[in-house]
Amino acid sequence: MRPFKITMAAGAVAAFAASGACAQEVDWKKVDEAFGRSGMVAGDVHRYGFPRTDLQVTVDGVAIKPAFALGGWIAVKPAHGGAMAMGDLVLLETEINPVMAKLIEGGLDITAVHNHLLRASPATFYMHVAGHGDPVKLATAIHAALAASKTPLTPPTPPATQPAIDLNTAQLDEIIGAKGNPNGGVYGFAVPRRDAITEAGAALTPAGPLGVATAINFQPTGGGKAAITGDFVLTEKEVNPVLRTLRENGIEVTALHSHMLDEQPRLFFMHFWANDDAAKLARGLRAAIDKTGAGKS
Repeated sequence: MRPFKITMAAGAVAAFAASGACAQEVDWKKVDEAFGRSGMVAGDVHRYGFPRTDLQVTVDGVAIKPAFALGGWIAVKPAHGGAMAMGDLVLLETEINPVMAKLIEGGLDITAVHNHLLRASPATFYMHVAGHGDPVKLATAIHAALAASKTPLTPPTPPATQPAIDLNTAQLDEIIGAKGNPNGGVYGFAVPRRDAITEAGAALTPAGPLGVATAINFQPTGGGKAAITGDFVLTEKEVNPVLRTLRENGIEVTALHSHMLDEQPRLFFMHFWANDDAAKLARGLRAAIDKTGAGKS
């Protein structure tokens, strides 16, 4: 699933659209210090992960790994006047209002609050946020908001080696039509749309780190089976064709909603879940991808 997403309000987006800013204008060392961790770099975007490693969440008896569906994140991209930030935070129900209050106090916008999973125990919620301005101030405000939850603020120690993925990942790559990546015992894909996604004329690139690529995660559950989750990035005309295709292939649709406020084309995010033969599920996901702007030409 896509871990943390911040989006911009209309005025901030307009400023970003006029941006001629370059990545080197941001003091990334100070941003890292404010977040309390280093970001993963893709193009001019720095993405900061805040996985809920403190939570023990199960869905239908499956113990959910943080990288599978509990990976809060924030992406920061240079923009006119500093930077834009977008992402989503993984929260318990009791954490929603304290975190929201701190974000508002820090000048951040809230763009969505909702579920991604069904039957999760304990229930988890996802708060999508957005901001524009001085990147160090944005990072400081987000860090302060996270401190109002039990989200670990000390970065996790990376494993010496990635945990083994007990799946035929080469077969999954072939079926999905993209190269997946192992992450904390989870095998994940980010499948970008063919059409450009913008906010007030500003291109949201690279798509994956900014949360606007279809995200698909496989978590092995034994015997060639896997639990799957993630979200499809869809235009309005794609919503029901994809929904029907997923359900026809035994994949449950668990949520349908927006994540952003001012994107073009208007996008909807469809979250899903299943636990079955991994190759069978991959074929169902591929059939759904083919109904979207990430599918066949």
